Amino acid sequence: MLDRTFNFILEGKTFKSLSSGRTDAMVSAECAAFELFLNEPINNHVAFLELLNYNLPQDMRALNIREVDSKFNIINSPKIKEYLYLFSFGEKCHPFCAPIMTTILDDLDIELMKLGAKLFEGKHYFKSYCYKPTNNGIYNREIESCELIENTIYTANYFPKTSYILRVKGKGFMRNQIRLMMGTLIDLGKGKLSIDKIEKSLLPDSDIKMDYIAPASGLILKNIDFL
Repeated sequence: MLDRTFNFILEGKTFKSLSSGRTDAMVSAECAAFELFLNEPINNHVAFLELLNYNLPQDMRALNIREVDSKFNIINSPKIKEYLYLFSFGEKCHPFCAPIMTTILDDLDIELMKLGAKLFEGKHYFKSYCYKPTNNGIYNREIESCELIENTIYTANYFPKTSYILRVKGKGFMRNQIRLMMGTLIDLGKGKLSIDKIEKSLLPDSDIKMDYIAPASGLILKNIDFL
């Protein structure tokens, strides 16, 4: 959709775009970034941004634009990504919640889940949290912060009285990694697995398989900071 809009506003001029990453279907992105390559410079950034927003679909909005040099590569450039996972539990929510919030009908031990979330912080072996891992993947990774908190960020009159957010920050994540982490915490909250098992799953060369991938609809790419 973005490239179709560029093709229209650039009136067929040659261009290429690169995204900083992709998200799964049903995952929301409150912030995203892309790199646009042109043969000619943009003379008026403000006017270009206004034209772009005028033609983008309603669920997309460009916030700012800046020029970078030829050495910059949006894919390889160091960055910190922040993801949020929004959920509630105990009873079904209003149907309007479905696109951005996951509802767990079972009771959850939130305090235990908070302890479990902190285990993911730091440098660990995350093969247990990669969808269809291979034998030559890079699984030693670092998560800068991981916490489970009560939701005060997103509000709506049809939201449940209490909801929660798993907030995760790191330089890079594997396919379904955060959804597998969230699924593990949900199973922990249900009493299906223990803190000890999560600790063992993060040890070097762990062969523990975490197979509950939490639904995509609760996951939100909150922010990208380029270093």
